[in-house]
Amino acid sequence: MIKTVPADGTGVVRVTFVLPVDQPAGAVSVVGDFNSWNPFANPLRRRSNGTRTSVVRLPAGSRSHFRYLGEGGLWFDDEAGDALVV
Repeated sequence: MIKTVPADGTGVVRVTFVLPVDQPAGAVSVVGDFNSWNPFANPLRRRSNGTRTSVVRLPAGSRSHFRYLGEGGLWFDDEAGDALVV
């Protein structure tokens, strides 16, 4: 799941990537053109509500491509796809 919140008057959108805490098992990062496909830039962190999240800030009106990278080199897409328009 992806949640977006526009930052008032700044031209930036806060994008939160959300996954269940245990699916898939192990560490997961969100990687994309917004972080030069760096698997260490945006790890998903465990939250008390049973999810893992990572937040990035993107220019409003931009389009980004991304994927998730799990432990052991497991690449997978979000249920909404691999492109994000904010």
